[in-house]
Amino acid sequence: MSSYRQIIYQIVIRTKYSQKTLSLDENDKLFKYIWGIIKNKNCHLYRINGMEEHIHILFGLHPSIALADIVRDLKTATSIWLKSSTSFPYFKGWADGYAALTYSYNDKNKLINYIKNQQEHHRNESFEEEYRSLLMEHGIEIEERYFLK
Repeated sequence: MSSYRQIIYQIVIRTKYSQKTLSLDENDKLFKYIWGIIKNKNCHLYRINGMEEHIHILFGLHPSIALADIVRDLKTATSIWLKSSTSFPYFKGWADGYAALTYSYNDKNKLINYIKNQQEHHRNESFEEEYRSLLMEHGIEIEERYFLK
């Protein structure tokens, strides 16, 4: 008997202290590395993009994988990779937390376009404004003492 599922997450991960340590010119290397991790976990990557201080990952989560496990594995593996890469000499690590937001499959194309157009989007809105907006849109109460720490 088959099991059916459709679990779509947008993960937002920011750099330690939201420092701008991810090179826009080199981020494709990071994104390919992340895609490999996601693929090896039997998950499906829909879109990945980001800016100097954060990335967005839209993916389908396989039901055998716990969300916290894949985020931990992504952050650990990419942190090691980034620190050893000459393309990201200023990267110090990822922030402790992350945002994991669920979506309906019907929202997938809208989200793909949103993530695809990050550079354009951030001409008008800072990362902090975007992050606050995403959290509030999902009914997540922001704890100011931890926000962007």
